[in-house]
Order: sequence, then C-alpha cells, then structure tokens
Amino acid sequence: MQATPAQQERLRALGLDPTEFEEAFVRSSGRGGQSVNKVATCVQLAHIPTGFAVKAMTHRTQAKNREEALNRLLDRIEEDRRRRRHEKQQVRERLRRKSRGRPAGVKRRILAEKRRRSEKKESRRKPGPGEAS
Repeated sequence: MQATPAQQERLRALGLDPTEFEEAFVRSSGRGGQSVNKVATCVQLAHIPTGFAVKAMTHRTQAKNREEALNRLLDRIEEDRRRRRHEKQQVRERLRRKSRGRPAGVKRRILAEKRRRSEKKESRRKPGPGEAS
C-alpha cells in the first residue's frame, strides 16, 4: 500500500500499521466502455483489525482511486474512534450525575415538604386509648 506523506502522518497519528491493510484491484462499473472493461481501476481497501472496507472508483486512474480509498478508510476509522470516545464519556458523565448528591436547596425543599406532610398527618390522627386530646 502506497501512501502520501499526509496519509502516512495520519496513519502514525492513529497508530496504524500499513501492513494491517488489504488492497485489491477490480474493474470499475458504470460508463466508460472498453476502458472500463479492460482496466482494473477500482480499488478495494480493507482494514483487517476493524473489519472496515471501502471501495473507490470515482477517478479514471488507479493511483487517484488508491489515494481516495485510503482517505475514506482513515476518515471512517477516525469517526469510529471519535464515536467510541464520545460514548465512553457519556457513560462516565451519566455515572457522575447519578452518584452525586442533591444540591442544598433541593434538600431543604424536600425536608420542608416532609415536615409539612408530617404535620398534616399528625393533625388527622385520632388519639389512642389513654392519650389526651
């Protein structure tokens, strides 16, 4: 797999090894007549550890399609990592919100409501035997 210097930099930043990719060349489909039928310009690129695969056949030359395929695949891997990081962060935030205590103002309102309910129930209570009313 050949990569441009910018793509090599992205590979290093993502911690990917160029040997983890599998590249295949097939004939493109669509318009183009004889040129399409006899030249394998379509590039299939797969990243084996993640299982992601892309196919590029937008350009007439194999070299441009190789570059396009690698860019798409790196974009997809970056997006997947970004999504996973975001999900982990959301789980951490959810746990943090779940385990934190109530704010002081909320506690005061809850206790005041409990006292009010208790007084209301106490006023409804019938005196038991031996109690003075």
